[in-house]
Amino acid sequence: MKSLKNTSRKLRLRTALVVPFVLQIVAAVGLVGYLSFRTGQRAINDLANQLQKEVNNRVNHHLETYLKMPQRVNQINYDLIQIGLLDVNKFSASRQYFWRLLQQFETISYIGFGNEQEKFIGVERLEGGKFSVEVKDKSTGVNKLVYLLDKQGNLIDKQIGASKNYLPTRRPWYRAAKEANKPTWGKIYQFSSNSAVRLGIPAVQPYRDKAGNFVGVLETDLVISQISNFLNQIKISPSGGVFIMDREGLLVASSTNSPIYTVKNGKAERLAASTSSDPLIRASTQYLSEHFGDLNQITKLQQLDFKIKGERQFVLVEPWQDEFGLNWVIVTTVRESDFMSQINANTRTTILLCLATLILTIAIGILTARSITRPVLRISKAAEQIAAGNLDKRVGTTDFIEIEEIDTLERSFDSMAGQLKESFETLEDKVKERTAELATANDEILALNERLKEDNLRMGAELDIVRQMQQMILPNAEELKIEGLDIAAYMEAADEVGGDYYDVLNTDGVVTLGIGDVTGHGLESGILMLMAQTAVRTLKEIRETDPVRFLDALNRTLYKNVQRMKSEKSLTLAILNYSQGRVSISGQHEETIIVRLGGQVERIDTMDLGFPIALDDDIAEFISHISMELQLGDGIVLYTDGITEAKDINKKQYGVEPMCEVISQNWHLSAGEIKQAVIDDVRRHIGRQKVFDDITLLVLKRTELGVEKKSQPPAAALV
Repeated sequence: MKSLKNTSRKLRLRTALVVPFVLQIVAAVGLVGYLSFRTGQRAINDLANQLQKEVNNRVNHHLETYLKMPQRVNQINYDLIQIGLLDVNKFSASRQYFWRLLQQFETISYIGFGNEQEKFIGVERLEGGKFSVEVKDKSTGVNKLVYLLDKQGNLIDKQIGASKNYLPTRRPWYRAAKEANKPTWGKIYQFSSNSAVRLGIPAVQPYRDKAGNFVGVLETDLVISQISNFLNQIKISPSGGVFIMDREGLLVASSTNSPIYTVKNGKAERLAASTSSDPLIRASTQYLSEHFGDLNQITKLQQLDFKIKGERQFVLVEPWQDEFGLNWVIVTTVRESDFMSQINANTRTTILLCLATLILTIAIGILTARSITRPVLRISKAAEQIAAGNLDKRVGTTDFIEIEEIDTLERSFDSMAGQLKESFETLEDKVKERTAELATANDEILALNERLKEDNLRMGAELDIVRQMQQMILPNAEELKIEGLDIAAYMEAADEVGGDYYDVLNTDGVVTLGIGDVTGHGLESGILMLMAQTAVRTLKEIRETDPVRFLDALNRTLYKNVQRMKSEKSLTLAILNYSQGRVSISGQHEETIIVRLGGQVERIDTMDLGFPIALDDDIAEFISHISMELQLGDGIVLYTDGITEAKDINKKQYGVEPMCEVISQNWHLSAGEIKQAVIDDVRRHIGRQKVFDDITLLVLKRTELGVEKKSQPPAAALV
């Protein structure tokens, strides 16, 4: 112990007081700073989420309003044609009407109508407030001609464009309406009548006459760039943005200045969002493709995030659909850095406050430690002098700041020093007195040990006598040799004296098998087992064959003896009488196993055949019996719960089923071999585990005609 103390590290009291105090403050301040930072990050997440949802709501509202308009115009035109107020075959009137509609609906860029006779009339809003009309009829031949309109919507005889071999019925927008047979949308396409490249989306509606015949298609177009213009007006964050794409990943609109299409040889080609020149759109689309695998898997509003070059990006993705077949995806992106500047400033402020708090804490800790350690050091030095033999040493000093507890400690120390001096002066007399007391106590302990040895020897002798008596009254090998039967038995006690009982008695040709299990172990259990064997033997000798009278008399005898012993012991007991190939079973014990010639096992429940012996003075009403035939090769197996409840190292019990299986598999062998097979299997199950209960097994097989050949006196007949 001394060497251990010398090698252990020692701390000064001042260090032990200051360092934990400072560490606690550092931990507390650091935790507060960390929680503040995490709270700020959560606030940023919530803010970004709310901002993105607000943007998405605005985009949703705009799309619903903007994209409903062309469908409404188509429906208006459809209704006017139905009631006869609009005749689309009169191109002059139709031109004026379409031109006036464009004056009313400023967001619409094109209104037209084509029919099955390959005729077409359409009015388009051009840049600079101008309008043009597109016509294909008998006068234009196979071509569609484009003319400017004046400020009153009249035709100016100035052709500004033409489309050769124009067949409206083969146009994608026309075919889309005819195939859907209801109002729908055509694919995004390039306007052909204007020198400036523009993309539009056509709202189309099939028209049928009153007889239900398909006549043609109404068309109202929007310019896609107007959606991008609206998105440009939304202020999200310094580097945030919103874009719309279809389910094929092609851009529809974007709030950034990056184009949604390219122009090659005067033809517009739409761009995929994954190849956009805007890095945020490109990275967001690539992330969504990797995350979902297919853009068609986006079925609900979802908040996501990913990193670009280590910088976190918030992405809100939402599907957008309308009743006419549009199926787009709205994506709102925000950089985390757009909101983190204030959080970083707060973090720097927190670090500075932590440093200031730490310095102040160390200063206060040092001052506090000095006010505590100085008087403690004085007490420590005084204790060293007293340990060196100076028993007159006292503390007795006063500090500028008196701490009540330390002042009490100093006074207590001085008091103990005085008591210690007094104790040393009287120690020798006390040692002599105590030595005499210890010698007296030692003599008493030696005498008690001698008495305990004598009691142990006497008790061991008594237990040995009872154990020998138990072994002496068990059936010997000669008694188990009964003509016509093959019998084998096994019993092993868990303690010096066991509580299991079995017997085999052959009286006047009736073979009686008894098996029981006394509660507990030890001397009382062994005595009760001996009494049970004696009572069974006596009742057999007086030729008592009635199972009710047999067990009732045995129970009353044992019950009175147990009461005289002032014991609470009892036992389960089953009595089997065999004669002339028939066996009678009575008494309550474990299941009785009946085994047929081929190894088939029948389990007889004895719960309703009796009552525990010596538990109550009158059990006659509980006693019953059953009887059954035993053919040649049939037999009986009796056992105690020491077999079925034997546990392995994992506390798993052996059980009845494994025992029955071993018996069935080995039934073709002799009774002794069957017994040994069961015991070996139980031992294998137990392994190194201690045996906690007595183990008893009795096996009987009917081998040939034997006992039943003899004439039976009336007293031996089975009930």
